[in-house]
Amino acid sequence: MEAMSTLYDWAGGQEAIERLINAFYDRVEADDLLSRLFPGGVSEEHRRNVTAWWCEVFGGPARYTQELGGYERMVSKHRGLAITREQRFRFASLMNLAADDADLPDDPEFRSAFVAYLEWGTRLAMHNSQPGADVVEHAPVPRWGWGEALPLQP
Repeated sequence: MEAMSTLYDWAGGQEAIERLINAFYDRVEADDLLSRLFPGGVSEEHRRNVTAWWCEVFGGPARYTQELGGYERMVSKHRGLAITREQRFRFASLMNLAADDADLPDDPEFRSAFVAYLEWGTRLAMHNSQPGADVVEHAPVPRWGWGEALPLQP
């Protein structure tokens, strides 16, 4: 049997993830609820770093771990933000819209895995951002997969 494609490959690789992250942060900058988390806008460096995170999480190169500090850095970026439920939900909603803006695959299997990661990741980030949160300090960057809904191949 042929090896299963990663979510990274299925999405279209680095270029597709860059389109996703740029479309998302363009929406964030125009959003009253989330833009306050990025006074002055979202920097190119931030966009590049988040692109590296999403590439690695979806099965692409491990650049975030190897060059940018891995899981520990991502946790440190969320500490003290006190992300609200409304902000978490808006983040997930705008990321879903950005997936369409970026022309990511719209098959139900890919979008199911995409949304599953969004739910998991945004809920973890919200938890880690709360004052006094009990945070897992050291862990590998997650490698998200297809879950239960494997892609149908014609």
